[in-house]
Amino acid sequence: MRRTQLYLDDHLWNALHARARSHKTSISELVRDAVRDRYMGKRDEQAKAMREFVGIRKGRPESVDAVEYVRSLRRSDRLQRLDEK
Repeated sequence: MRRTQLYLDDHLWNALHARARSHKTSISELVRDAVRDRYMGKRDEQAKAMREFVGIRKGRPESVDAVEYVRSLRRSDRLQRLDEK
């Protein structure tokens, strides 16, 4: 952990001081939480999304030939079946 110094106007310092007292914590901890939420929140959300995404293609072929896939769709009788309905 590194030490830093911030200059806060009286209004902001009073608000932080009151919040810290009511939550039984320090102004430093409130500032760290606010910085984490503001600047690390998106990174945490991205990491969570990536963890949920990993393994989504498990059991599927590694690579798909897109051209052959489209041709196979075109060869199917799906369009004919739609016309029959």
